[in-house]
Amino acid sequence: MAPAWSEAEIPDLGGVTAVVTGASRGIGLEVVRGLAAKGAHVVLAVRRPDSGEAAAASLRAASPRASLEVMRVDLADLASVHRFAEALGSRLGTVDLLVNNAGAGRDSPPLTADGFERAFGTNHLGHFALTGLLLPSLLSSPQGRVVTMASFAHGMGRIDFDSLDGSKSLSEMRAYAQSKLANLLFAYELQRRLSARKAPLRSVACHPGVAATPGLLGSLAEQKGVLAALVHALVRRYAPTAAQGARPALFAATWPGVRGGDYIGPSGWLCVWGSPARARSSRRSHDEDLARQLWEVSESLTGVHYAIALADHRQAP
Repeated sequence: MAPAWSEAEIPDLGGVTAVVTGASRGIGLEVVRGLAAKGAHVVLAVRRPDSGEAAAASLRAASPRASLEVMRVDLADLASVHRFAEALGSRLGTVDLLVNNAGAGRDSPPLTADGFERAFGTNHLGHFALTGLLLPSLLSSPQGRVVTMASFAHGMGRIDFDSLDGSKSLSEMRAYAQSKLANLLFAYELQRRLSARKAPLRSVACHPGVAATPGLLGSLAEQKGVLAALVHALVRRYAPTAAQGARPALFAATWPGVRGGDYIGPSGWLCVWGSPARARSSRRSHDEDLARQLWEVSESLTGVHYAIALADHRQAP
């Protein structure tokens, strides 16, 4: 097990501007709390501004000096992602940290506004587009990081390029696993391209283990049967809290020793809980040919083509 690490070890973040998606509850809210407590200015990028304002108010009540602002972005709507990036770019010259945390909600329609399968379109394509659009601001930071939230469910994932438009029926778990594999393929490929251009920006992935977040508990509560009820009760009683689940993301976002291409997760029993440390991901997540294909498809589907600094690393500079 890795040495104990706590939020107290986060360095001073005065002067740092961070953007956290899905920031109004659960792990996203706890990431905001940890960053703001160390002096970062944090943009809560949320689908429902009223929920974001309520979250920000709760944080300010506990820490009146917290520097927070709420902005709307719906990652299931590429037009919304463009509006958010344009509005943010016009106000902030530099973004030092982007935490791609948001996920498709259970109350979301089966397809995104652009006609993609819900989980893939929100969890991967929305963040792919957002990162690409914010790239100039991220590259202007001498210590910039992009942290992408994955899951150990990625190990069950397969990228079915024929199912991305939702025309093939996938179970909720298969769709989720596919989107989380896509998150890892993206994070690793982004770092390869950054490294090829010697850009200082670092791309890091993380996973929370199993945390008793509102999303997970709500999903379990909807399942039928005695076994589902037992799992729900065990998670409520024994699983780490959202604050504990946020620790790998905070570690990935702030630990000075993090390297581009790292994957951070809990180091304890079955990687469910414990102090954050470097983790291992599936062989498929390191498939460079698959990552390249996904990258090209993602650029085509989103219409977001990354800056020249990220030209294909397999070509001569």
